[in-house]
Amino acid sequence: MKILVINGPNMNMLGIRQPEIYGRETYEDLKKMISDEAEQLGAEVGFFQSNHEGALVDAIQQAYFDRVDGIIINPAAYTHTSVALLDAVKAVGIPTVEVHVSDPDSREDFRHVSYLRAACVATIRGHGLAGYLEALRLLCGREAER
Repeated sequence: MKILVINGPNMNMLGIRQPEIYGRETYEDLKKMISDEAEQLGAEVGFFQSNHEGALVDAIQQAYFDRVDGIIINPAAYTHTSVALLDAVKAVGIPTVEVHVSDPDSREDFRHVSYLRAACVATIRGHGLAGYLEALRLLCGREAER
């Protein structure tokens, strides 16, 4: 099982960026936590982070050619603005789980809209970094059901 974890803008600033919302763990801590869980699940995991929308679209499209079985994506601010990410996920047809560290529905009104959600098999929000592990388990379980 191959899983690609994609993170959007400012997620590389975990531990620095608004720790009262996103916590004190770093992006490297997140990657290690996910890698450790993937190892326990017998999954192979790769990571991609960019602050640029087009690079995120390219990573989603490349996942198709790399025969990735599932995508975990935190589109960050692009959640609320990017039809391009929605179209990319629809185009590749790879089961995708949208993850948010905080709960966007409890924040500013503009954060309540997710363009990407319509193309995802699930959305996990407000569970902190542990939400990524939930997404990983969900995708691995989905693969086992096939």
